[in-house]
Amino acid sequence: MKILLTGFEPFGGSDLNPSAMVVEALAADPPPNVDLVTAVLAVVGEEAGDRVVELVDTERPDAVVMLGEATGRPGVTIEQVAINLRDYGMDDNAGNHVSNQPVVEAAPDAYFTTLPVDELVAGIRTVGIPASRSLSAGAFLCNEISYRVLHANAVANRRTPAGFVHLPRVPEQCVDADSPHASMALDRQVAAVRTILETLSG
Repeated sequence: MKILLTGFEPFGGSDLNPSAMVVEALAADPPPNVDLVTAVLAVVGEEAGDRVVELVDTERPDAVVMLGEATGRPGVTIEQVAINLRDYGMDDNAGNHVSNQPVVEAAPDAYFTTLPVDELVAGIRTVGIPASRSLSAGAFLCNEISYRVLHANAVANRRTPAGFVHLPRVPEQCVDADSPHASMALDRQVAAVRTILETLSG
C-alpha cells in the first residue's frame, strides 16, 4: 500500500519540529507492508498546500497522512474537521500573516477527514500512547493543507483516506521554557505514527 506521509519544517523560533523528525525516522524505517512516500513541507502560506496536492496528484497514494506540531497537547490527536479559513495567529516562515481569508474561494465551509479516526485512536492507545480525536486543527498551515487535500480529493471524486494528525512537542523543545508545555518523546511519537500507517495498510 502506498501512503503519503508529510510533516513540516521548524517554525515559530524553534529549531525542531516533531512532525519532520517523525517523517524522517519513518522514511528510514517504514513498516514492511507500506510503500512510503514522504515530504517535509515549508511553513509558507500556499506553498505547502500546493506541494502536498501536487504529491497527491503525481504519486496517487492509497492514503494521505499529514503531520504537524500542536504546542500544549499532551497526546497524539487525529483531526476530524478541516475548515475553509486562513487566519494565521503568527507569521509563517516567509513573513506572511493572513487574516480571515478562505483556503479555497467559493468552496465548502469544511470537510470531514476521510481517515478512520476512531480506529486510529484505538490503535495508538493499544500500544500505550495517549491519543484522542480533535475537532479543531486551528486556522494555520496544518488546517490549510488538510483542507486543500480533502478539497482536491472531493473535486476529483477520489475516495483516498486522507487527514491530519497533530503531534505534541518533543521534550527538547521545552527545556528552556519557564512554563514548559506538554511533550512526548520522539520514539513514542514514531511508534504512534507507525501504528497509524500499519492500521491503514491493514
